[in-house]
Amino acid sequence: MTTAIKWLAGRILRLLPERLRGAVLPGRFGFTPGQVPPATTAPSTAVRLYIAPVNYAGQAWQWARAAERHLDGVGAISSVVRVSQDFRHPADEQVPLGVYAASTRWQRAQFAAVSSGFTHVIVEAQKQPFGAVLDETTLGQVRRLQNAGVRVLMLCHGTDIRLPSRHLAANPGSPFADALAAVAPVLEREALKSRALLDRLGVPVFVSTPDLLLDVPYATWLPVVVDPALWAVDEPALRRAVPVVAHAPSNAAVKGSDLLDPVLAKLQAEGLLEYRRIQGVPFEKMREVYRDADIVLDQFRLGDYGVAACEAMAAGRLVIAHVSEHSRSTVAAASGLELPIVEAGADEVEDVLRRIIADRGAWAEVAARGPAFVTAVHNGRLSADVLRPHLLPR
Repeated sequence: MTTAIKWLAGRILRLLPERLRGAVLPGRFGFTPGQVPPATTAPSTAVRLYIAPVNYAGQAWQWARAAERHLDGVGAISSVVRVSQDFRHPADEQVPLGVYAASTRWQRAQFAAVSSGFTHVIVEAQKQPFGAVLDETTLGQVRRLQNAGVRVLMLCHGTDIRLPSRHLAANPGSPFADALAAVAPVLEREALKSRALLDRLGVPVFVSTPDLLLDVPYATWLPVVVDPALWAVDEPALRRAVPVVAHAPSNAAVKGSDLLDPVLAKLQAEGLLEYRRIQGVPFEKMREVYRDADIVLDQFRLGDYGVAACEAMAAGRLVIAHVSEHSRSTVAAASGLELPIVEAGADEVEDVLRRIIADRGAWAEVAARGPAFVTAVHNGRLSADVLRPHLLPR
């Protein structure tokens, strides 16, 4: 659907009374008046931060809590557009997709509440924080916030800004070469559009993973946050007679699962390990997955690491993934610590696993460094330090 058609559709839709509008929208976009949530209530703190609208992997909620824990005088609210297929990570506010897309009542009330009640807004993934996806732009909503005196910051998560052509040129195993080749042109256009928006706005920009700095060089890495205590387990890794290897891809094509499965099936047939391919497990059950594993295979195509790898490291599991030298050096420069993720390309996983199984003691020591690393880099304090100069300027 072109921008012009979307704008026209939005204009026509808005001529209908809201009760009818929610009824005529198809499927997951439909809503009833009773599903329209009240507008947000701002915290009573001196600095009031609002983060919206995607909360990928629960990170908006985690950054909000990190800001409140570690920055004096900061209160924060995270808001998420709730879609049926998400993993139900915690969020302070949930907005049904149809309401976000087409409820004028909610959109106006929410903008009024945020623009008058909050001092700062972080806009995630270049999405409209106040909906109206049919006929309003992110640029327009950001400008309205700025005109109301709100300081706006932008936050990129991944596909919204990762340029397929750049990634493919730098990574021979890039998913844009095959698994995502069909959608690469669309993602290229979206990433270019996102970068153009960021360039035009000229506001501070954060990225959630280190490799994305290659797509937005003027951005700042905002580390993802996990609760180390939530993921901690008592049993050390690599003590079983037959080690358990788990792989729980959120997106199999992006993580390189198709390249791993045959290798792990072969090693399992040899009796060297037990392979557990995890699918459809909700967020709250993942601790059990890591507790019952020795080794966790993360991703092998993007060259980066994120929330899942941090959760596994916090559990003291040996994490294997392909993480680029750029990402590793970014982490070292920011924290002074070496990332304890075993490096391997998809074509190296078999050899790496054989070496680990043959010398478990040495690799158990690497796994044991994971909890301390996550506590130092991903427990929220470092993320709050990144936010500090933007929320609490001198």
